[in-house]
Amino acid sequence: MGIIREFKEFAMKGNVIDMAVGIVIGAAFGKIVTSLVNDIIMPPVGLLLGNVDFSSLAIMLRGKTETSAAVLIKYGAFVNTVLDFLIVAFAIFLVIKQINRLKKKEVAAPTTKDCPYCCAAVPLKATRCGHCTSDLAVS
Repeated sequence: MGIIREFKEFAMKGNVIDMAVGIVIGAAFGKIVTSLVNDIIMPPVGLLLGNVDFSSLAIMLRGKTETSAAVLIKYGAFVNTVLDFLIVAFAIFLVIKQINRLKKKEVAAPTTKDCPYCCAAVPLKATRCGHCTSDLAVS
């Protein structure tokens, strides 16, 4: 019974649920990007290159026979997939860049204080300055 309880605790942690939501949203975003590439970007690119439909570009290695299908290297589909990847990667880059920009910069707590007599940096817990040997108030 202990392993079931451990698994339940693991599965219900916030990080696992956040990751699951991210995967679902990422899959939906991938479909949007695929549609963007196939339906919006590639038709004008194909038109500019002389009415080329990239999804149908292929090199035939062996023709179709009665017993087997044609063997093709579908480089047009590969070009579409590479464009999908580049668009997704660029979108993720922009999102992460904005998140990093908006994150608050954490300020480290000071570890030293200035000696009021010689202005040298001394540790916070110091009771005497190591430079001028003056007595310091403990802060």
